Amino acid sequence: MSIHATFALGCFWCPDAQFSSLPGVIRTRVGYSGGTKPASPTYKNLGNHSECVQIDFDPQRITYRELLKAFWSWHDPLSQYGEGQYASAIFYHTDEQRLEAEESKRERERHYARPLQTRIDKIKDFTRAEEYHQKVRVVDKDV
Repeated sequence: MSIHATFALGCFWCPDAQFSSLPGVIRTRVGYSGGTKPASPTYKNLGNHSECVQIDFDPQRITYRELLKAFWSWHDPLSQYGEGQYASAIFYHTDEQRLEAEESKRERERHYARPLQTRIDKIKDFTRAEEYHQKVRVVDKDV
């Protein structure tokens, strides 16, 4: 049985490769989420959506908490991108994920003098990015 996790942490190419390399991660895909317009975002018409990576993982091999730890370590949560293309966000799929995400953010905030810009929102949509964005860092090591 696999479970979904979805994170926005800047450009989606590197996090896709990083999450893919973790034991217990079954598959990843990059896409767009977190916005309202347009209804079907594309890379050239992203609107107010953010680039994100969606992960299918085996909770017997890797926990959501471990994925959160990777999320925090792989990007700058103080970034001012906010609601934009490269926002920092955790899109939770269950109430349990929401609670773990909120707790991990509180723990992480103790290490910073400024508030984290990471938002925590319920996943409402996920539009898979164009095929040429999938597995870019795995296929082309020079990118």
